[in-house]
Amino acid sequence: MHGYTDRKDDYNKRLRRIEGQVRGLQRMVDEDKYCIDILTQISAATKALQSVALGLLEQHVAHCVADALATGGPEADAKVKEANEAIARLVRS
Repeated sequence: MHGYTDRKDDYNKRLRRIEGQVRGLQRMVDEDKYCIDILTQISAATKALQSVALGLLEQHVAHCVADALATGGPEADAKVKEANEAIARLVRS
């Protein structure tokens, strides 16, 4: 079981909302809306995705990484490395 499983419905709702935002962006481009309005909506969708990513990362560290650390050994090292790489990707994006 993954750490986010108990919040899966919440994540799915948020992702569906983001999907709707992206469809709205496509519509705005199709309708030749003002550039700044489109950029504002892109910023909102990006922030929403970042929020989901941070929530998933928090759950991963609290469950997957914590469980691996409790067990110890090479799996713990691998989980910490994996989490660090995920954090680095999020910071770069």
